[in-house]
Amino acid sequence: MSSSQATKRSIWVSCSKTTKNKKKAKREVLDTGARLRTLRMLMGLTQKELEGIAGVTQSMISGIERGDKTASEETLQAVANATGTPYSFFLVDPDDLPTDTLHFRKKASAPAKEVDRVKATAREAYRVAAQLIAETRMRRLPLPRAEGEIDDASIETLAAETRDALGVARDGILKHVIRTCERAGIPVVPLILVDGAGEQEDVAIGHSGVSCWRGVADPHLIAYFGTDAGDRQRFTVAHELGHLVLHPARRTISAKQAEAEAHRFAGAFLIPDEQARETLSGNFTLRNLAVLKSNWGISMQALIERAFGLGLIDSTRRSSLYRQMATNQWRSREPVTVHPEQPALMRMMMTRRFGASPSLRHAAEDLGLHPVLMRSLVPGTSLSPGAAGGEVVSLRDRRRGLQRA
Repeated sequence: MSSSQATKRSIWVSCSKTTKNKKKAKREVLDTGARLRTLRMLMGLTQKELEGIAGVTQSMISGIERGDKTASEETLQAVANATGTPYSFFLVDPDDLPTDTLHFRKKASAPAKEVDRVKATAREAYRVAAQLIAETRMRRLPLPRAEGEIDDASIETLAAETRDALGVARDGILKHVIRTCERAGIPVVPLILVDGAGEQEDVAIGHSGVSCWRGVADPHLIAYFGTDAGDRQRFTVAHELGHLVLHPARRTISAKQAEAEAHRFAGAFLIPDEQARETLSGNFTLRNLAVLKSNWGISMQALIERAFGLGLIDSTRRSSLYRQMATNQWRSREPVTVHPEQPALMRMMMTRRFGASPSLRHAAEDLGLHPVLMRSLVPGTSLSPGAAGGEVVSLRDRRRGLQRA
């Protein structure tokens, strides 16, 4: 594992449902407060910043989020207009959000505010994906499920069984990892973060993947943050698929163990045991690894780790290969280009739900999601002008004016 990977740790998030026996009026206040807080987290806004752009006092925002004050329609509309968010965002029941687990990897140094934004973004992506799966009656294939104590041999077997479940030959090269997952009814989506101006923002949280599930029988979601390296993208998706197989029924294991298991699963899923032993045995060179990378779509560093994990090389040989890569300046940018894969399932479900040429603005209004996030989940679909939702309001000039005041 590289030094950058060593800085990553895992976060497991549990979210509980609103208690069913609370009075309806009180629950509506709590729901509105939860949605307002979620919107602030999505856009990285403090209560004071939201006050400045929406004209709603910080004390009112705080009271609504705590459940002490009731938000009027005018207040919510002001927030919606100021942030470019459909009013329908506030009509979403938080009970629809994942109540089991959300998992992602990040750099240990990532600020808490960024972590909250990733959590909120992933939950909203899951909510929308699950709703589309239900409304379009998308077929989902069951995945193998790990239970109890497992070892490396068990993970190798589970990876092979996952290939079986997804209709992939055990000894075959995975030509398209994302489409393989999508054929099983698992949405795979790229994620972006939306800033306070309602625009896309790149945040340095490391090369991260996200997996989310609500329960064993409920839909799954895999998400990734954009990268131009297809080998990293493929490994990230396989890693998150590993979480979906290995961890829904094994919630008591440590985050460190979960990451190690998912890492092993990804290697086994992308290049199975027998094929790895055939191609990685002996005194292979970096040139051999470059050829294997081209064939299997897996990075040279991941191939080194696969060989080490299977006991085909020792730690001395592993270190030597990494030193050679460093000498060639290949640790951060390897030779051989593996092009990124493009997801298709979300767009297909959008087409089923909203027609052959879906307007993302209409979809954003219907699904209660910021249009920029909607576009992130369905790459390649344009924001049709004139559809419901209006234009996204740019707030940068307004915020600069506040800073000068």
